[in-house]
Amino acid sequence: MTTSEVDFRTAVEPLRRELLAHCYRMTGSVHDAEDLLQETYLRAWRAMRGFEHRSSLRTWMFRIATNACLTHLEGRKRRPLPAGIGAPADPVHQPLPDHGVPWLEPLPDRLVLAEAPSDPAEDAVRRDSVRLAFVAALQHLTAQQRAVLLLREVLAWSAAEVAEALDLTVAGVNSTLQRARAQMARLDTDAPPAPLDDRTRALLERYVAAFESYDVAAIVELLAADVVWDMPPYPSWYQGPEAVGRLIATWCPASGPGSMRLVATSANGLPAYALYMQGEDGVHRAFHVQQVTPGPDGVRRVTAYFGPELFAHFGLPEVLLDAPA
Repeated sequence: MTTSEVDFRTAVEPLRRELLAHCYRMTGSVHDAEDLLQETYLRAWRAMRGFEHRSSLRTWMFRIATNACLTHLEGRKRRPLPAGIGAPADPVHQPLPDHGVPWLEPLPDRLVLAEAPSDPAEDAVRRDSVRLAFVAALQHLTAQQRAVLLLREVLAWSAAEVAEALDLTVAGVNSTLQRARAQMARLDTDAPPAPLDDRTRALLERYVAAFESYDVAAIVELLAADVVWDMPPYPSWYQGPEAVGRLIATWCPASGPGSMRLVATSANGLPAYALYMQGEDGVHRAFHVQQVTPGPDGVRRVTAYFGPELFAHFGLPEVLLDAPA
């Protein structure tokens, strides 16, 4: 690696977390976001000689990232969650996966949130901007509406800066933003998750214990009356403790206490658990990642993402050799 390449990497590396979060908000996919981050670096390296410092390096990099995302999104379908499609399903019927749908993916907090944030207020803003409900609502916007909304309201760019970055007029930016805001106000109705307190931690500890002991009755007791459960790539979703309990009791492959192990992590600012399922050989292997939304009356929502490939993004192994701490 040449000196200029080292200098470039040194200059842009502090922006990595922010740029990755931006690409994720635009695409709804951690896989695509990581690819687009590399595409952003490549485009920036190729254009570095033409960078005349008329704007900050940060603004220049976000402009490149945004346009890389817009190119990527051309002709692609939005990434939904199952609960955003159709009506709740009957747990009596076996759920079947649909791999033809590009489902919304979780974003591990470890990739975008600083381990020890220097500015708690800035960290709170970052968490709010990757909320699951917010990112899911963004998927209902056109790619251009997403870009305008994110540049104006998350990155706090002026209308003139957005217009220059996206080759629009200021009037076009303002009208696009107005339409995007109206759509988001209708779709993103969830409040930001509250910081975990002792009561919530106790709820989550009981939730983990109920799963690891495969106590379906205990799981049901911890669910809020209007709980929503979905699990991409399965398009079916379920509402209410009774339906969720029947789903788990009927279709979960757990064989009894100890057959499931949960490892705590976090995604989109929410508590999350990597669930390992024990096979016939006694080995616990990656099964799914649950995002859990706790509330004052119990667990309000669980989104269980199936796909062992997600575990690597969380820095977790596909095989659990030791019991989690």
